[in-house]
Amino acid sequence: MTASTQVAKLEAEAITIEERSPFQVVMMRFRRHKLAMVSLGLIIFIFLVTALAPYIARFEFDEVNVGKYFVDWGTVDAETGRVHYMGTDNIGRDYFSRLIYAGRISLTVALLSVLISETLGIIVGAVSGFYGGWLDAVLMRFLEFMLTIPTLPLLLIISAMLLQNEELIPIPEPLLNFLGDFLLLGPRAARNAVLIVIVLAGFGWLSSAQLMRGTVLSLREQTFVEAARSLGASNVWIIMRHMIPNAMAPIIVDASLGLAGYVVAEAALAFLGFGIQDPIPTWGNMLSATQQFMLSRPYLPLVPGLPIFICSLAFNYIGDGLRDALDPRLKL
Repeated sequence: MTASTQVAKLEAEAITIEERSPFQVVMMRFRRHKLAMVSLGLIIFIFLVTALAPYIARFEFDEVNVGKYFVDWGTVDAETGRVHYMGTDNIGRDYFSRLIYAGRISLTVALLSVLISETLGIIVGAVSGFYGGWLDAVLMRFLEFMLTIPTLPLLLIISAMLLQNEELIPIPEPLLNFLGDFLLLGPRAARNAVLIVIVLAGFGWLSSAQLMRGTVLSLREQTFVEAARSLGASNVWIIMRHMIPNAMAPIIVDASLGLAGYVVAEAALAFLGFGIQDPIPTWGNMLSATQQFMLSRPYLPLVPGLPIFICSLAFNYIGDGLRDALDPRLKL
């Protein structure tokens, strides 16, 4: 290979690298993480199946077939010709239909909880880190105090209080109607879902606030902040336009990892009887309902338990892939 050929090749590679946008660089790094790519495809498939539950499910989630209790997998209903792909439960409800409707509810609760908690954490952490002083001290001491409290017992107490006293937190009717239409729930069940989201998000923003504060502390003394100040930019503009966008990398990773935690937390609340209750299906209350039949049918807990495990594992692998992709220290 001649010197001119080598120079031309290096110039072509340099041009190619320069033409890549930051998003393309991140996606190229993310695609190298094979487990993250497989997990992403699996999560997209699960979301599509649960979103299309009304079209995929052969039965309504609360439709009872009298006398057809614990029928075998693949049993064909003699009257309607519909198939019970996973059999029925102890009162004759189709297990497959309830499973995908439950995924629709559980994943929506987890996704809404992440969106609310990360948004709140971003705002609190950015304000605390940027302004510093007494405001930072007060907010951080409050965060440290909240983090010392055992989360699960407090979640159980607060969720029980809210579910028994619905008037404590007024929820706008349009929000209830929208969520009820999407999740195919009645007003009371939709209110319970919103309350569970509020409970989970109310304790989930603490870690994201700490992450945002730490990143903003390292950014606020950078030269681009001084340049923005010299051009007359206000503090709010600097926070919204410069601080938050430049500090989003750890927040994105925290959100993807937080989804796994929220799926498990929602399932734990429902399993212990403090979440959304039967006959509305969630993976947690379906798992709880299998306790009394575990000895005679030991496979039953695996039906709602496996989706919880698979989603949690997939979200963790996606978080690992995003962490590697967003790390600026990695080579192309």
